[in-house]
Amino acid sequence: YVFMNYEELTRNIAKAGLDIKEFAELIKANPNSITNLKSKEKMPKNIAVIAVLLGEMVDKGLEYKHLFEKLDLREQKARRKSDDETLFKKKNK
Repeated sequence: YVFMNYEELTRNIAKAGLDIKEFAELIKANPNSITNLKSKEKMPKNIAVIAVLLGEMVDKGLEYKHLFEKLDLREQKARRKSDDETLFKKKNK
């Protein structure tokens, strides 16, 4: 994690001409995963680095969307389904 608050994250994303939903779609993340960072004072390194680099690339007049298309990223899978009844069950040993 790096010391970057949500406001700084969204500022860098906005510099790239994106809102949170568009940023999440670009990196194939769940938009809720990004907005859930709002209460944190530290951001995951990968999210912070991507946001800063996007902002800097736009400042330098560089295109970036084609780079993400080349990566052929896959959708991020949910860690646990909302209807998972095992959420609060204890495991038997």
